[in-house]
Amino acid sequence: MTNKTGRALILQSKVIDEWLARLPDEAFGQDSVLDGWDVRTLIGHLVQSLRGYVRVTNLPSAERPGTIGQYVSQYRAAATSIDEMTRQTTGDFGPEDLREAYTQALTDAEAAAGQPVPACVTGPRGAISGVDWIHTRIIEMVTHADDLSRSVPEVEPIEHVGLALADAVRSLAGALAERYPGRSVEVRVPPYVAVQCGGPQGDGPRHTRGTPPNVIETDPLTFVRLATGRTFWADEVRAGRVAASGNRADLTDQLPLL
Repeated sequence: MTNKTGRALILQSKVIDEWLARLPDEAFGQDSVLDGWDVRTLIGHLVQSLRGYVRVTNLPSAERPGTIGQYVSQYRAAATSIDEMTRQTTGDFGPEDLREAYTQALTDAEAAAGQPVPACVTGPRGAISGVDWIHTRIIEMVTHADDLSRSVPEVEPIEHVGLALADAVRSLAGALAERYPGRSVEVRVPPYVAVQCGGPQGDGPRHTRGTPPNVIETDPLTFVRLATGRTFWADEVRAGRVAASGNRADLTDQLPLL
């Protein structure tokens, strides 16, 4: 039986599969919102991500696992190799080839999600717990589903499965609290999570009960976009999608996380 975390991954991946089935062939060649990638390359990256999920869940490790925050912090340094691997995956595939490759990768991933998860696995960026590895794949699927939707605005956007969106938000919020420990700022992303963190230069004023001195609140998708560098703090505050109260309620220096 598929575990809850694996189920979230598969559900979000299936929604993307359904979206790809109705995506016009000509849209594959459009520029994506990711610099240097067209829609075709972005889809190839998702194929690679699902294949990686299957491969890594079959690579148990005896090493001490790192955290999600530690793992995703290595993405920036690996950007060039990720780009190269993505382009190798995409090759000279046309639209139908990519649809078939994605569907097959999803089928294999669904079979893997029904198997026990190793306590620790060997991921491309190092050892990580088996469950946390799935959390990182969910972040990928949720983030890139949004990337695809924004890249092809003329097509109905990809639905964000609540179970997957909640998982991605909680994982990223946990990474924020880990990287910037403290209690001076409370970050609320209703209805999924609230975490406390400090600033890059230290914790600042602390609180032990009641409302903290600095409170930030935003919606789940905006938080994902901020945490993954898709948008900027000041822009979201101006647009009213982030509410911030307190003189230290500013995450400009903490975000993005990856």
